[in-house]
Amino acid sequence: MSKNLKITPCLIVALMLLSAIGGKAQSKVTGAKQPYSAYLFTYFTGDKGGEAIRFALSSDGYNFKALNNNQPVINPANTSSTGGVRDPHIMRGADGRTFFMVATDMNTEKYGWGPDSAMVLLKSTDLVHWQSHVVNVSKTFKEFAEINRVWAPQTIYDPSINKYMIYWSMRFGTGADKIYYAYANKDFSGLETVPKQLFFKPDGGSCIDGDIVLKDGRYYLFFKTEDKGKGIKIAVSDQLTQGYMMIDKYVQQTKSWVEGASVFKLNTGPDYILMYDRYTEGKYQFTRSHDFENFEVVDDLVSMDFHPRHGTVMPITTREAAALTRQWPK
Repeated sequence: MSKNLKITPCLIVALMLLSAIGGKAQSKVTGAKQPYSAYLFTYFTGDKGGEAIRFALSSDGYNFKALNNNQPVINPANTSSTGGVRDPHIMRGADGRTFFMVATDMNTEKYGWGPDSAMVLLKSTDLVHWQSHVVNVSKTFKEFAEINRVWAPQTIYDPSINKYMIYWSMRFGTGADKIYYAYANKDFSGLETVPKQLFFKPDGGSCIDGDIVLKDGRYYLFFKTEDKGKGIKIAVSDQLTQGYMMIDKYVQQTKSWVEGASVFKLNTGPDYILMYDRYTEGKYQFTRSHDFENFEVVDDLVSMDFHPRHGTVMPITTREAAALTRQWPK
């Protein structure tokens, strides 16, 4: 500690907050670890003018308030090739202080439902200022020149090779949507490997909206089927890029059709939240689980002053939440 630092009551309170129980992130200022004390919800709304990235904050993982009056925090006209983005996914990098976001490059108001062959890659060190790049898969890789869907990309860190893996669903013609993966380059501006199929559904059916969670040394791939059930199933593997075996049961806790499944861990305790869009009803549902086998509906605990479509939630620190609120007041 610097000899010039004065111990004040405010500093004592701050130090007590930073010692709270929870996940931790590396501080760029002090190098110390900070606990996760809040949650950042990244989403789009899907209505007219809704295909843009929006942010919301929560202190408990259940009650969220939109930032910037539920208006976009990033202008898609400056970041995408279509002027719109959907399905934003956000994650904290392995260093604890770099953030990565990916989204579908898609504008249904202007171009309808495709063809869509690009994704948007974004990178930030403060959650406020973002560098962005468009990756058009059909133009980048000749093997995929005929694809007509590049949907719902997500990112996960692969510690075995110290790289970030992006995975998404892709379709040729009228065939089944399948989940592919490729590794991002060092500056997160493009893909440096040719896409490969990640998951092979036993019946060859469509899979979209993949979300991979590492829990107890195993990778859990949540995805939406496009068969008659149109629901969420899980495939599990001990390896990130292969060996996924499907558990043949739906895990959504509703009879409604759902999509946009996303999982995040609560900052305290062993529980995870699985949330998804009940898109035919205009509703969002939260369920809670500690084992990925049993899911309890917790909608009575949830409140949002906005209606999200296919979003993701990331734990953040008090300092990060404060910076976001300064930039985009609630």
